[in-house]
Amino acid sequence: MNAELTRPAGAEFLRIAHAVTDLTAPTPCTGYDVRGLLNHLLYWGPWLIAAGRREAPPAPATGEAEAALVTDDWRADLEKQTETLVEVFTSPSAWTGTTKLGTAEMPASVVGDMVLGEFVLHGWDLARSGGGTLVCAPDVATAVYESAVAMGEQARSMGVYGPEVAVPSDASPLERALGASGRDPRWTP
Repeated sequence: MNAELTRPAGAEFLRIAHAVTDLTAPTPCTGYDVRGLLNHLLYWGPWLIAAGRREAPPAPATGEAEAALVTDDWRADLEKQTETLVEVFTSPSAWTGTTKLGTAEMPASVVGDMVLGEFVLHGWDLARSGGGTLVCAPDVATAVYESAVAMGEQARSMGVYGPEVAVPSDASPLERALGASGRDPRWTP
């Protein structure tokens, strides 16, 4: 179970988010500039929280593409959301049994893995967009890699991941996770 990995992954994600300066910068996450990626995170975070708490999902007024969630207070909003995700997903109960993400029932551990993936993969996206570096413990990166491999084909068929990127055999756990999720570890803005 990866509940104990949530806190360090969330802390590093917040460190990266607080360093964001250019909302118009491209990111390695296809189709998103920094503003779009932040909007994505702010849009789906409440869904993940609801799944972790076994509550009904939010009833958004618009879809992700139409939502305008990156306001003047986006940093405070993202910090609060991240702290709540960490609070929910550091509890082992959030990782056990089944839950619903929207109307889809799935193992709760899959939703927990999504949270770790959001922190690590999108944290890396944000870090790289500004020329920075995500610091990721090997055990966190390995958990994200294993999840990316397990979800890979389904995630690619849904457009969540791009085509797998080959990495060298001696690649770090983070580089392997990035490649498995369709990200090129060598990407630069």
